[in-house]
Amino acid sequence: MRGSTNKINGQPDAFALPRYDEIALVLQGGGALGSYQAGVYEGLMQAGVHPDWIAGVSIGALNTAIIAGNAPENRVEALRGFWNSICHPVDWLGGLGTWTLPGVGLQDLSRKWASVWAASRALTEGQPGFFAPRFPLPVAGLGKKSPSAVSYYHTAALKETLLQFADFDRINDGNIRVSVGAVNVRTGNLTYFDNTKMRLDPEHFMASGALPPGFPAVEIDGEYYWDGGLVSNTPLTEVLRDTEHKDTLVFQVDLWSASGNAPGDFLDVSERAKDIQYSSRTRAITNMLADRLKHARFIKELLSHVPPDIVKADPLFRLAEQAADGSAINVVHLIYKNKPYEGHYKDYEFSIDTMQEHWESGLEDIRDSFAHREWFDVPSREQGFVTHDVHRPSGSLPHSDQGMAEFVLEAKKKDAA
Repeated sequence: MRGSTNKINGQPDAFALPRYDEIALVLQGGGALGSYQAGVYEGLMQAGVHPDWIAGVSIGALNTAIIAGNAPENRVEALRGFWNSICHPVDWLGGLGTWTLPGVGLQDLSRKWASVWAASRALTEGQPGFFAPRFPLPVAGLGKKSPSAVSYYHTAALKETLLQFADFDRINDGNIRVSVGAVNVRTGNLTYFDNTKMRLDPEHFMASGALPPGFPAVEIDGEYYWDGGLVSNTPLTEVLRDTEHKDTLVFQVDLWSASGNAPGDFLDVSERAKDIQYSSRTRAITNMLADRLKHARFIKELLSHVPPDIVKADPLFRLAEQAADGSAINVVHLIYKNKPYEGHYKDYEFSIDTMQEHWESGLEDIRDSFAHREWFDVPSREQGFVTHDVHRPSGSLPHSDQGMAEFVLEAKKKDAA
């Protein structure tokens, strides 16, 4: 049973997902790359898939606010409004290469020039409705200042933008669970602000995206918070923490790719270091989950060799039974793939043209994912955990899945013997 594609507009037809206890949308941090997540969400809406939990970090937290802060039928329009408001149109100087170089067959070079120029403008001018240069800058040695005043830019405009495009009463009404991650500056601990535990205001989302030293720490209840990506850029752990005994479908939308080419110069090194730094925890988390479910399967196999009356009589065995009753987790992984013209500045290149290209990439990737209808089947308890990614070669498994498959095969052989 596969999903179909509408021949008129190329959009995937809505289809009914198999029964899951929870559908989660996990949005990684990545600055200007975040419009890729908006494209993914548009594809989810077109397919009639509505997450009941959204967890975000940094720009993922801002996208979370816009999605959860609007009625379903208005969310894509609100996302477009938000992204159009914080991005610069290309000016005449940025478009100079676009007008001249393509004529001599240098399309990639002209696009790179426009992208570099837009990133330069972001550094010097800031972004409308988002951040602006702080003037004068705090000077070291001239007295201590509040952490909210020590940064290269201030983000006062961002609060007004969030209030314009998100209804915070709706965010807190409980229709969608919302979790956004930030780091406590004093303790260094990662904290998740969650609308099931507190009321969320613009400051909670701004704190999640307060990446130092560019952006200032945000004060909440007497504590200061920085960008959650300093500790973990992928909020997958927060979602998986609550998936015990639940069949869960996770759409994990990452903006940094762990795989890439070896760098050839210092700028390439800077870009590659960012990719690795902000994506590596995703691999660690999925490997950890696979190990956890493998151990649950191992406990279940052991219990099958214990007489049922002993299992029922011994409290320790009953606890083991609970641990063995693991979750069925299906992670549909969507990872932004770099464009040829992008470089180390890609997370602060906020031109309208690039934003739209990111958006279209996200929309294309989720549509391609929905074309594989079998990916959305609930994993068997024997599998426990599966991942899918349209950019991974067909038939291949990530390391964690491969280990799980080998474990299950060995267990079957032992059962047969």
